[in-house]
Amino acid sequence: MAETSNNQLTLALTTIGDLLCKQKITKNQDDKPIDGIALSIPIYQRPYKWGVRNVMQLLDDILNAMNENKEVYRVGTLILHRNGEKYDIVDGQQRTISFALMLLSLDIVNEFLKQKSQNVDSDFNEFTKSCLEKEDIGYKFLEENLKDNDFNRLNVAKNYDAFVRRFQDMQETTREHLKNYVTKQCEMIVVITDDLSEAFQFFDSQNARGKQLYPHDLLKAFHLREMNEVGKEETVKTVNTWENLDQKKLAKLFSEYLYCLKEWIHGDRAIKLNEQNIYKFKGVTKQDKSPYAQFYKSAYAYSEMLKNSAMPFVTGLENICGFQINAPIIAGKPFFEYAKHYFDILEDIRDNDKYRGYFINGNEIVATLEAFYKYRVGDLVARRLFDLAALLYVDRFCPEKPSKDDITLFEQFVVQDFIWAYSLRAQYKNLGFWSAQNYILKPDSDIINAMNIYKIIADADNPISLMSELSSKLQKLPSEKIIDKKDNLGEQKDGIEMNYLTFFKKYNYYVE
Repeated sequence: MAETSNNQLTLALTTIGDLLCKQKITKNQDDKPIDGIALSIPIYQRPYKWGVRNVMQLLDDILNAMNENKEVYRVGTLILHRNGEKYDIVDGQQRTISFALMLLSLDIVNEFLKQKSQNVDSDFNEFTKSCLEKEDIGYKFLEENLKDNDFNRLNVAKNYDAFVRRFQDMQETTREHLKNYVTKQCEMIVVITDDLSEAFQFFDSQNARGKQLYPHDLLKAFHLREMNEVGKEETVKTVNTWENLDQKKLAKLFSEYLYCLKEWIHGDRAIKLNEQNIYKFKGVTKQDKSPYAQFYKSAYAYSEMLKNSAMPFVTGLENICGFQINAPIIAGKPFFEYAKHYFDILEDIRDNDKYRGYFINGNEIVATLEAFYKYRVGDLVARRLFDLAALLYVDRFCPEKPSKDDITLFEQFVVQDFIWAYSLRAQYKNLGFWSAQNYILKPDSDIINAMNIYKIIADADNPISLMSELSSKLQKLPSEKIIDKKDNLGEQKDGIEMNYLTFFKKYNYYVE
């Protein structure tokens, strides 16, 4: 395919040398080069997170291909968005930066060792600095947007040093062969488009077929597209806030918590959050004009207006939260606020430090669960059910800064939440996630306390009516129904109860 008009893809092929050393694409499908490829790292990109292990694996793969005399070594796909005179990297950033660092360090080591062989005495760090200050040195795109992030500064420096150490130990002929092989025989497939949305769509489809991305990465890309009217400074701030969150915890927030709640509240089974059902977190966009969309966009806009006005101070009104788990998300910047909001609440709920946060603080039940019940699969499943119900309760009934009365009611709910979630744990020796979903969605009369607590919470108008309904539904657990029995009922270690069933007795939900 030759270069075409807007909204169509340009497909091409490039060697690493042409791309990084000559700022050009080797050839499009008409075998014509594309000159003036000034690579840029856009503000929405995630930080450079490849570590030493990643770049050394890349180097070893290339050395293996070189030693096997592979004529061409394909190293992946590069997706570029033509943005004025620059080409923003939409996908392929980690590998491209790593190749740039590889070639940069290889050039500097070669020059340094050449000087050393001529008895020119110089410090390597000073030599590196002088090389980087030269106007004609390549890989200029490395200077863009890499200095303003801790991950970038740390990983660029560490990876550069790792390459230097490897190359200093190589024979000169091996280094020369490697430089020639990387620049001339390592190739990338390149996709270029003028349309950012199209670039992201191609990015999504490529990763769906190849190495799987976390769903929250795809959501990030989608919602950044909805921020095209937001200023650069605000976009950078939003992306940095997102990237500074623990990414594994963020992935779990969506796949193991919010997604499951969205399904279970409506009585549906949660399978796996992926590209087929990720639409549940795409929400309503600024283009949506239906009454449904307008209602939720107006509610969010009102909460923002109230938050940024003097009204709470003047009227005594509480700040209004613009989010509810069981409501659609507003696409764009609100999505990132939504993610941070629930990330913080879940962190608080899972942190039992009585001096920190608002919700689960020094709770004796949770102390036992954290000390003795977090290693077996069944324990982790039950704890997740417990945390999910607590998260939904807080979302529905606790204001941003709960009062003493709010916390008292929540602590009463925590007991009921525990009895419900751990009734399941007590009745299964080998508890798995499938059995847990049956406990929620297909109540079995033979399994005591099986019910969809999430739907009950979501349907309740206030915490008093919720706990009243749960009191009428929760049953005592007869001893003969308990499979997961322990011999240390009532025993303590360091002042913490060692058996979770002790709390069934304490709150009168255990029948001898």
